[in-house]
Amino acid sequence: MNQNARQQRANGPSDGTSVDGPPATVSAPKDTAQVLARCEPATVLNDISTTVRSPVRAAPSGRGAGVAGRRRGVAVDVGPRARRRRDLHRRSRGASSITPPPVTPMHTQRVIPALGQQVRVDVRHGTGVPLVICNGIGASLEVLDPLVEQLNPDTPVVRFDVPGTGGSPNSPLPYGFPYLAAVLGRLLTKLGFAGRQVDILGLSWGGALAQQFTFQNPRRCRRLILVSTGMGIGMVPAKPTVLAKMATPRRFVDHEYAASVAAELYGGNAGTNAPEVKALFARQSLSGSRVGYVHQLLAGSVWTSAVLLPLIRQRTLIIAGTNDPIIPVANAHIMARLLPHATLHLHDGGHIDLVTNAGTLTPVIETFRQ
Repeated sequence: MNQNARQQRANGPSDGTSVDGPPATVSAPKDTAQVLARCEPATVLNDISTTVRSPVRAAPSGRGAGVAGRRRGVAVDVGPRARRRRDLHRRSRGASSITPPPVTPMHTQRVIPALGQQVRVDVRHGTGVPLVICNGIGASLEVLDPLVEQLNPDTPVVRFDVPGTGGSPNSPLPYGFPYLAAVLGRLLTKLGFAGRQVDILGLSWGGALAQQFTFQNPRRCRRLILVSTGMGIGMVPAKPTVLAKMATPRRFVDHEYAASVAAELYGGNAGTNAPEVKALFARQSLSGSRVGYVHQLLAGSVWTSAVLLPLIRQRTLIIAGTNDPIIPVANAHIMARLLPHATLHLHDGGHIDLVTNAGTLTPVIETFRQ
């Protein structure tokens, strides 16, 4: 080997290739599903796009390989000492405490920044008009699994954790429903639904958010579905004993307690099937904070849709149980009269039958959406 060759080998080739072998390359499959199928799970904290780590051929070790890797932006095998430094840096930033969410061709979960909030969002991809689901007070998005499993598998479904619940951190300040509806609108825009209409479903506390979102975004909302909900100030209240139990998030952290008060709180088949209620609350992978729960209570205590409902022009489905201790059925009749294009569906269940008896109520929702 002459002197020029030895010098070139020591410094690395100027064009980014390695003299020991061909450069590492990244193949770019044309089909997005193929890309996602070959991905490793990744957590997105500051952007909605999912990080994709494409399979690459390991570059040969040595100084020339390092130059090639840096210039071409591909993964490069590093030594044990470098890996230890990298791991220490990640631990110092808290990366080791982050659990990668599921990423599949049909399902993604990520944290999205929106108007000062960090919101955990779960998206089931599909075709047609997306269904956005607003959950009840204190509940994380996993509680809605029984409902989502019963929906048409081709339907795109968006659900999220309100700030202070599930995987979403607390809001820096208390909020109201108009602000939270604006946050939801920003989330949908970042998810790529800016130019598409959606159907929005609100369960219990989430029904207030669904009403507010529809009022603020009349062109973005195609259909409105309200389940076990009311209009806030001016509605027929629950019994004082029920309201007292609703004032605390204890049922979300003590599942035995949730099962013991299920009959009084939720009515319907929840009273005769305590193990199912316990399993439902156990679905929550992350329990919310007390601060987040108080923020939700405050938002509901100063809000009303009594003056908004006559202005909502979307076709609306109201689902209510005749044995609902939290939202007496009289509220469904009041809302049906105030909404110009309302359809009222009554069932003999309770407050959370949408998830405990999803197989019965889901066909009603699917028929309405068609």
